[in-house]
Amino acid sequence: MPDHAESPTTRAAEPHRRSVAAVLFDFHGTLAQVEEPHEWVLAAAAACGVTLDRIRATSLADRLVMAGRAGGPLPARVPPRLAELWADRDLYEHAHRAAYTGLAETVDTGIDGLAEALYQRVLVPEGWVPYPDTGPTLTALRQAGVKVAVVSNIGFDLRPLFVAWGLDELVDAYALSYEVGRCKPDPGIFLRACGMLGVDPEETLMVGDTPADAGAVAAGCAALVLPAVGPGRRSGLGAVLDLALTTSR
Repeated sequence: MPDHAESPTTRAAEPHRRSVAAVLFDFHGTLAQVEEPHEWVLAAAAACGVTLDRIRATSLADRLVMAGRAGGPLPARVPPRLAELWADRDLYEHAHRAAYTGLAETVDTGIDGLAEALYQRVLVPEGWVPYPDTGPTLTALRQAGVKVAVVSNIGFDLRPLFVAWGLDELVDAYALSYEVGRCKPDPGIFLRACGMLGVDPEETLMVGDTPADAGAVAAGCAALVLPAVGPGRRSGLGAVLDLALTTSR
């Protein structure tokens, strides 16, 4: 046998690489993060005509985040009267709004209309901070011909945020739970996203920050879970390019 010939053992040891035709991204904690809690409260109070000092804003923010903030950690307790709305928050717009304003109203802030103003911040681009590596990552994928979709458990439309940030032309589709009628980790939402993009799940990578995002594996997709970081910090999305651009078609 020639010296340069490969043995069957050598060929078998070569790793298999899945081609990546599309990347699905979670939104919160993956592409963007909500503004700092005290900034959230300061801005909402200002919308109500109230100027807070930073100490009071921080104190209120601590209590409001614990009660339950859209884009924040899960509430320590959901009052029984809000239980049904909470369960449906990512399936219906009205439930999302009512659940989070209801949770905010459990905190005595002394500011009329603050609960609604706090919720309003989650609907506007100013209430979110895209990660510094979000734009460059989406741009690199677009230049490589890799399709992109945003897949999010959410009760409102994210498209206006991406338009305001100048990122809308880098996203091909949005699979939002309240529009699709399925929430992660249900495989259905990932399959819907793949259908929107016209790609096979086996050629798709899901990127997120929670075990729910890894539910894409049940739909046949590969999954990459990165830890969420605070607003303004790099989120490690360069790992997506390492996977997608070295295996893309």
